Amino acid sequence: MNLTALELCAGGGGQALGLEMAGFHHLGVVEYEPLFCTTLRKNRPHWNVLQMDIRHLRAESFKGVDLLAAGVPCPPFSIAGKQLGGNDERDMFPATLDIIRVARPRAVMLENVKGLDSAKFEDYRRVLFAQLSSMGYAVTSRVLEASDYGVPQLRPRFIIVALREADFPYYSWPRTHPHRCSVGEALIDLMGENGWPGAEAWAAKASDIAPTLVGGSKKHGGPDLGPTRAKQQWRKLGVDGLGIANSAPSIDFPMDGLPRLTIRMAARIQSFPDEWQFMGGKTASYRQIGNAFPPLVARAVATSILSALNRKQIALPEVKTGQLVLMEAKAKRGYKCRKTKAPNS
Repeated sequence: MNLTALELCAGGGGQALGLEMAGFHHLGVVEYEPLFCTTLRKNRPHWNVLQMDIRHLRAESFKGVDLLAAGVPCPPFSIAGKQLGGNDERDMFPATLDIIRVARPRAVMLENVKGLDSAKFEDYRRVLFAQLSSMGYAVTSRVLEASDYGVPQLRPRFIIVALREADFPYYSWPRTHPHRCSVGEALIDLMGENGWPGAEAWAAKASDIAPTLVGGSKKHGGPDLGPTRAKQQWRKLGVDGLGIANSAPSIDFPMDGLPRLTIRMAARIQSFPDEWQFMGGKTASYRQIGNAFPPLVARAVATSILSALNRKQIALPEVKTGQLVLMEAKAKRGYKCRKTKAPNS
């Protein structure tokens, strides 16, 4: 029997999809933006998608849910958002705590930007953890790198996991993969789908992971790959980061040219499966992708939580020398990585 989940601030569905991959059944998926809700309903018609501000959610309707997960908006703790913390009207941690207090889930999973783990927000974290503790939860937190869990992208995220004290001893952070999938490995088939003869050479050059995708906000940021420093990193990978292309490079595209990513390529960089569709135009679609919590990271953490709730201590399989990188569930990942040998193997 699947355990249940309530997802808050779901965005384009990255974390919710990861929870589903881990085996959770969604009782509710809450998102404020109508277009993002359209994406969620398009891909998962059976989900109970609720378009609303979480401050208006009837939390008592979800009392006893097994897992409450939230991608709490990050601007209050990000450099781009001026790091106003609790003084930012966009801070949704208080509303999330109110829902937890009423719904009383067995476990809580919260994700945010790495900045929330900084010294600047030490007092904020202390108060946040103390409130969870007062509700009967044991709390642990850690910054996880997406590239350690099968995502061809850096993307550090601060993860908070809280469980009832009886379940907490069974929780352990998910094991990392010893090999990382590169941008070239992840995207070579998409780069070559229109016959571009330079795809193989491009993939060989794009032999590292990507910098963090930046989706921008509704008011600021268009469909490009982030600030100047990020664009420079993309250029080293052979990618023009000044925008998002409508299609993959054609047969006439220069052999040594700098292609741009398409929406589908950006989604793969975030580990969304190819069948996941984003509603809206290019800018709106890229916002949903760039602001997402990568499904594969969400799946890894949720799997460890599921294990704890089942009172089992499980270990995710390691990827050994010479095996396919990201060996499990390749069909769900939307891309295939080539065999990668460890040094001196």
